[in-house]
Amino acid sequence: MDTEPEEPEGPGPTEWGTTVGVGPWVGPWPEDPRYDHQLLAEGDRRNVVDRYRYWTLEAVVADLDRRRHPFHVAIENFGHDLNIGTVVRTANAFLAAEVHVVGRRRWNRRGAMVTDRYQHLRHHPDVAALLEHARSAGLVVVAVDNGPGAVPLETVDLPERCVLLFGEEGPGLSPQARAGADLTVSISQFGSTRSLNAGVAAGIAMHGWIRQHTSPTGPTGQPRLP
Repeated sequence: MDTEPEEPEGPGPTEWGTTVGVGPWVGPWPEDPRYDHQLLAEGDRRNVVDRYRYWTLEAVVADLDRRRHPFHVAIENFGHDLNIGTVVRTANAFLAAEVHVVGRRRWNRRGAMVTDRYQHLRHHPDVAALLEHARSAGLVVVAVDNGPGAVPLETVDLPERCVLLFGEEGPGLSPQARAGADLTVSISQFGSTRSLNAGVAAGIAMHGWIRQHTSPTGPTGQPRLP
């Protein structure tokens, strides 16, 4: 069990010197069970979209679960990579089904900005366990790596049900991950640096999936916030 302490959620971030969020509810309280009485009384300073203001954590997660996309994200964590928090936060923004952490169970949650509470997380001790899980779940493993044999992401039709697999900052994907992937894609670069930051690469790849499989208002044929 991961015993790393959670980061407190409030107060929220600031924008132009003003605390983000809303104050105590004005008027009669709603009877809807999704609303949190403490938040209604004290205000909601969480970094959530307006739709979820004053909702309980459980209600928010339940609503997200109705609309999650069928792509997953996995990142190898052999060096306690600080980018994992950024990947989790981005996966939450793009409504990924799950984030898989491969290797070390513990990771620095600060970069997640508390979004790990709203995002399903799964741990695998090694790449073999991740690959076995992907096969059993019918997920295509798509490695994102700029090594030999990689196909430019910009030219690929990403599978709808897939796991986007990323390596840690620096060494990239392990040989086992590259060998076990069904498809390897690279992100085109035009400058002098050899590689992208792992968190940035994950965001680009996730948005690539979003561009191919959703409309600006949500999944094809389905409103974004029904």
